[in-house]
Amino acid sequence: MLINTLRAGSGHSIRSTAGAVPATVLTVLAAVFAVLPLSVQSQTFPNRAIRLVVPYPPGGGTDFFARAVSAKMAEDLGQQVVVENRPGASTIIGADAVAKSAPDGYTVLLGDTATYAANPSLFKSLPYDPVRDLAPVTLTARFALILVAHAGAPYGTVREFIAAAKAAPGAIDYASPGSGSPHHLAMELFRQAAGITLTHVPYKGGGPAAQDLIAGRIPVMFLDLTTMAPQLKAGKIKALAVSTQQRIAALPDISSVAESGVPGYDASAWQGLSVPAGTPAAVIARLNAAFARAAADGPTRQRLADLGTEFIAGTPEDMAAYIRSETAKWSKTIRAANITLD
Repeated sequence: MLINTLRAGSGHSIRSTAGAVPATVLTVLAAVFAVLPLSVQSQTFPNRAIRLVVPYPPGGGTDFFARAVSAKMAEDLGQQVVVENRPGASTIIGADAVAKSAPDGYTVLLGDTATYAANPSLFKSLPYDPVRDLAPVTLTARFALILVAHAGAPYGTVREFIAAAKAAPGAIDYASPGSGSPHHLAMELFRQAAGITLTHVPYKGGGPAAQDLIAGRIPVMFLDLTTMAPQLKAGKIKALAVSTQQRIAALPDISSVAESGVPGYDASAWQGLSVPAGTPAAVIARLNAAFARAAADGPTRQRLADLGTEFIAGTPEDMAAYIRSETAKWSKTIRAANITLD
């Protein structure tokens, strides 16, 4: 017999054989077996490779960070963590792919400011909802952005740049890795705070934008240190200021925007890991712990600190609260600039 006796809610017994299972029993069994796979998986997680989806092309700051920490996470998890680049549409392609994946912890998103906080204001409609469809795992890092200019640009400080922009409203172009990117939003926040008018030229990625900056086709932009460090060292571009309120250890001689004529200015790119909504809490906790241990690794921390990275590992609740505060901040900036991407 498949089932001998099942007690019904009324206190009566329902007897059945494998050849004649009542509908009530089938309903109960369906509910049990629907839950069973996830509960079993959460106890044995992980037992195969994990995909870490990066919603940007290879070579940028997010991709570099993912590859640096994925190896350490793999050591802790005992399984490969494979970086998969799914770029496009202001991180929407990668985020949507993860949101629609099985909620089992084997597909993880390394999203950023745009993914979690800016896209809801930049787009009238999104195929994913960052709060409803993605479950936070942990914040991972903040990146100072650097206000940089072409080596031959006629300004070498923030004050000189603001003066040049005020003398010729709209005449100065600035590049970004894409509309709605943290770099774009950082410049919009700067522009609004400084009271200047600039013309935005979006690119498809930080690499192409940086190449045109080096060539002098674009005079200024915000870049992450990972992308700009070699060019800065070679003298092909010059750093005007860092976007965070405090100077960074990697560039101690470069002042912040806030101390260079725009008081209170503070912007950074940040990232966090998330998984599809419905992923078991035990699986989320396992991923959270694996990242925390990767972030505690001395050589990894130093390697990334040299590139302006600040680790900010925390709880899923910390990440949820941070997303709420950043969403409020950037929605205000986006509305003031009247930025829409659809």
